[in-house]
Amino acid sequence: MDPYITEWLNLAVRWVHMITGVAWIGASFYFVWLENNLNRSNPKEGLSGDLWAIHGGGIYHLEKYKLAPPKMPETLHWFKWEAYFTWITGVALLTIVFYSNADIYLVKPGSGIEPMTAVAIGVGSLIAGWFVYDFLCDSPLGKKPMLLGLVLFAFLVFAAWALSLVFSGRGAYIHVGAIIGTIMVGNVFRIIMPAQRGLVKAIEEGTEPDPELPAKGLLRSRHNNYLTLPVLFIMISNHFPSTYGNEYNWAILAGLSVISVLVRHYFNTRHGSQKYAWTIPTAALGLVCLAFVSAPQSNAPTASAAHSHDMAMAAPAGSEGTMFESVKGIILERCTVCHSQAPTHPAFATAPAGVMLDTPEQMKLEVSRIVAQTVSTNIMPLGNLTQMTQEERELIGKWAEGGAQIQ
Repeated sequence: MDPYITEWLNLAVRWVHMITGVAWIGASFYFVWLENNLNRSNPKEGLSGDLWAIHGGGIYHLEKYKLAPPKMPETLHWFKWEAYFTWITGVALLTIVFYSNADIYLVKPGSGIEPMTAVAIGVGSLIAGWFVYDFLCDSPLGKKPMLLGLVLFAFLVFAAWALSLVFSGRGAYIHVGAIIGTIMVGNVFRIIMPAQRGLVKAIEEGTEPDPELPAKGLLRSRHNNYLTLPVLFIMISNHFPSTYGNEYNWAILAGLSVISVLVRHYFNTRHGSQKYAWTIPTAALGLVCLAFVSAPQSNAPTASAAHSHDMAMAAPAGSEGTMFESVKGIILERCTVCHSQAPTHPAFATAPAGVMLDTPEQMKLEVSRIVAQTVSTNIMPLGNLTQMTQEERELIGKWAEGGAQIQ
């Protein structure tokens, strides 16, 4: 497909994905907040609680029934399509970005995995993720929410580690996010909606609703609520190569997920009690510690890189043997296939992220990005499609450390 068309298709699908995702997450946050803030002291008969709220210049009074009202209202608002369309557009986006260019974005360099095999692993991970999750929830662990949560967390960490062995950092991250998204939409489609339909059917038939199904739906809804912040991070993680580009990217994702859950728990409980206020400073400290322990290490250059550096520095000024001439040659050969005003790679109509490296001035301007993505991490070139060597990466690092001189 024409890369220009692909870019606009990416934009359109990503935009819809964001719009529906915001609607879904917003509804999830609101209803969990509502459940946690109901006034349950002396409720009216048949109610489990009520709540008064003010917003947008008006005052609202909301009531929750223990199971259901004696008679169905004429209009009942359902919340499902935002969840379904978030997942549908997410899978479409996964296909457009990662599966249609699996050799660039998905396959880990050196893994030996064929692109179609990687796609099969990706699709299989989504299916397996839902079935493992659903099995665990229906097992005896389902009666022990805290233990269930720990087991589910361990399962997702294992998935992140396993995927990082065959996928690029971005590919592994996005598939963990897709597994979580599949679990969340599966909860809506397979558990929450059937429970709600059963409740409505019982009211219409004048029978006693089964309390087990709504309780199960509430548990899955809470799972969805706590999973939202890790998914949101994964959605923006491609902007932060120091996370997915790290050797231990799966562990960084696990740490950030714990931080996210702590923050979510505080906001879920803060109106009823401040006993979990400690989670916010703990999350902040955890973020600082994670940044510290995952910082790239400064390694001594290899003998080959040191030789290249010494030869470059010993050459007469202005000759092609200067360090910058060597670096410029590396960048033009390894990077401008994509990062150019006129990319030669068929997957790109324009330079990714607008980064162009055709001239010395552009190279100097983007030096921090070049170092972050080719020296501190090895995420560029994508899939190492131009075969940049470790010695070349180290020479770029030496050039940057010397002030990125281009004269």
